[in-house]
Amino acid sequence: MQSQSILFIARPALVHEVFPRLKEAGVQASLAESLEGAVKELSKSSPELVVTEPRLPEFSAEDLLSRLGSEPGQPPVIILSEQGTAEEAKRLMELGAKDYWLAPLTWEKLSTQLEARPAASGAGPRAAPSAGREIIGDHPALRRVLNLARQVAPSTATVLISGVSGTGKELFARYIHRHSRRSAKPFVAVNCAALPEHLLESELFGHEKGAFTGAVQRKPGKFELASNGTLFLDEISEMDLSLQAKLLRAIQEGEIDRVGGTESITVDVRIICTTNRDIQSFVEQGRFRQDLYYRLNVIPLKLPALRDRPEDIPVLAEHFIETFCRQYGVPKLELTPQAKAWLQEHDWPGNVRELQNLMERAVLLAGQGPIEMAHFLLDSDNPDWEGLEAAEPAGQEPSTPVGSEGGLPEAPLSTLAEMEKRLIKQSLENTSGNRTQAAKLLGISVRTLRNKLNEYRKQGEVI
Repeated sequence: MQSQSILFIARPALVHEVFPRLKEAGVQASLAESLEGAVKELSKSSPELVVTEPRLPEFSAEDLLSRLGSEPGQPPVIILSEQGTAEEAKRLMELGAKDYWLAPLTWEKLSTQLEARPAASGAGPRAAPSAGREIIGDHPALRRVLNLARQVAPSTATVLISGVSGTGKELFARYIHRHSRRSAKPFVAVNCAALPEHLLESELFGHEKGAFTGAVQRKPGKFELASNGTLFLDEISEMDLSLQAKLLRAIQEGEIDRVGGTESITVDVRIICTTNRDIQSFVEQGRFRQDLYYRLNVIPLKLPALRDRPEDIPVLAEHFIETFCRQYGVPKLELTPQAKAWLQEHDWPGNVRELQNLMERAVLLAGQGPIEMAHFLLDSDNPDWEGLEAAEPAGQEPSTPVGSEGGLPEAPLSTLAEMEKRLIKQSLENTSGNRTQAAKLLGISVRTLRNKLNEYRKQGEVI
């Protein structure tokens, strides 16, 4: 069966973050930055999907849609905009665009579209590229929640997903969207804890030009951008009380008012919320509106912590190891018995997210394997590091030992400091230089990473 392919007509910086996931899923990706280059790629690779910016220096989406509209059998086109407007979305979709997305581009958005597209060979639907993003685990508590999520997914009922941080609340939200009748429409996420009240209101409901200082043009809100799709409100318990009243009206009446606007706008979205708080206690304390709580809590899903389903830990660990081995191009790695025992005994305060980051770190450190307990830890003062042999960098062939009768290399092993430097460099390369992401991958703070980089700079080495 021929693999799927996708054409991006965009600046590399806008789309590069999804390329590792595309490679992992076996999806061929090509990039063009002009109409001429796009037409050439379309004739050469026959992609199943096109994702394009509205405008580039030598390109406009209108020209592409006009060109494709006159030819049969062309792939669907999705517009990806950093500064989206409702007017532009309407115009481009009337010209033939399948959908209009607001940046940043995410793997979940892409995978939903690719799942719905048959393989180029015409042999029927291919395995979903996002299969690795399905919910993994067989513990009864998790199965009960998953069965309920699957059962309510086709409805339009609001869902409130609760659970401590790192349990996969957003993953469940995307699972519900993916199995709903709205799966082909946008999934728009908003972190309610990340923005102050006035900015969050504008983010949700949009604003008119001149509504406040800096509002230089009309901006559609997330409610509008999620039209006929799903609006995901992360950490809803952090929303200010005054804004909760406006959210309640939007949900009950299906109408919103842009900041500075004079007319109500009809919206049709399915609401999924998450919280890591005891939201009922917030209601009792007067910190969360009771009427909004009842409106959101139509379908409650409570996710179990990882420590409460220990049987799933080795299954998840093997899944993440396999995923990252493919991503970094290394052979399948195995866990030593000591490493497996450590995983089972660990308390997992960071839940599944902590386990995922730990496995990525271990794959990077272990090189050709096996994964030992010491590969989980980055604290150079930890005694588990002592005697740990240097791992070959992930994705590289193992170096050939200079022979001796025992087969040991004559060259000395790398020092811990050299290993640490190599791991930091690898992490920065894997995150395209993003220090915040690299620090998260390494399991250290951004400040610690910055201090390390400053040390290397003083030594005359820039990473």
